[in-house]
Amino acid sequence: MKRLVLASSSPRRRALLEKFGYTFLLAPSKSEEKMDPHATPIEVVQSLAQQKAEEIAHVYPNDIVLGADTVVVYNEKILGKPADEEEAKKMLNMLSGQLHTVYTGVAIVNNGHVNTFCSSTNVRFRNLTRSEINAYVQTGEPFDKAGAYGIQELGGAFVQEIQGDYMNVVGLPLVKVLEELRLLGVTGTLN
Repeated sequence: MKRLVLASSSPRRRALLEKFGYTFLLAPSKSEEKMDPHATPIEVVQSLAQQKAEEIAHVYPNDIVLGADTVVVYNEKILGKPADEEEAKKMLNMLSGQLHTVYTGVAIVNNGHVNTFCSSTNVRFRNLTRSEINAYVQTGEPFDKAGAYGIQELGGAFVQEIQGDYMNVVGLPLVKVLEELRLLGVTGTLN
């Protein structure tokens, strides 16, 4: 039987799959995330997810490899993970009181065949104060997250409204991922 291999270092993706009873091998991709500056957000996340999944599929060619990538888009600007405190503060100031879109691209490699898809979710932040932003950045939470916040953690207090898949904002469009894995014979606790 084929194993499921997660090509991600994201603790949130790992936790989601574990929560739903999936057994998998963790093999984070080490590929550098190269974004085409002319690509759409959907193309960016699907391409990055595919790069990660294909890299790991070369190591585990007989298994099913799952890769994913998430970005936040505000005013047509792609926001990845902040490099430092100043960039995190800048991103959070930008998102304060605004609607933005979270895109997660997923790639599943099985027998050399790659299936990619993308999910998008609209999120509106409430207005944030400078002191809230500074305090949040000091927690260290923003630094491994696209858009400098985690909806499932303290950053969830900034969210006024969400339209779409909450799990997508966490980092994995779970309904679609579980459906695709089920079609490949990979099941967890609920299926």
